[in-house]
Amino acid sequence: MDFLNEYLVQTLAIMGIALLVTEILVLGFSTFVLFFVGVAMIITSLMVYVDIVPYTWTASILAIAILSAILGAVLWLPFKKMQGKVDHAPVKSDFVGHTFVLDSDIGPAEPGTYQYSGVIWKVISESELGMGAKVEVTEVQVGVMYVKATTVHK
Repeated sequence: MDFLNEYLVQTLAIMGIALLVTEILVLGFSTFVLFFVGVAMIITSLMVYVDIVPYTWTASILAIAILSAILGAVLWLPFKKMQGKVDHAPVKSDFVGHTFVLDSDIGPAEPGTYQYSGVIWKVISESELGMGAKVEVTEVQVGVMYVKATTVHK
């Protein structure tokens, strides 16, 4: 424990960085609590270093608590708004444009399957397509390929 007391500034900074890395890389910035506490720990570390906060664990923890509350109060709404912005544009997939030959009849009410890239995909078409028809992928969703018959160019 003497080690932690002797290197209080460095310990706070490392713990703060560890919380920030955990929040951003592991949790994907989904909760803000670790972010606020991590930033508060880094700020407290700097304040202990320049003697604004006394060189004790009690004073440091109090400073972290106060700074976390202030950061939470000030930044919660802007971060929440930032998190709420969702792009509803369809995802552009490398599978779109892929062509293959159907191994069974498919239609709107009767989807088929196709194994590609190690995954068995559900294949859906808006029109009836027979076995052996050459199709092109027009849209991809999780586990589903939407296809249409390809036009033959001569």
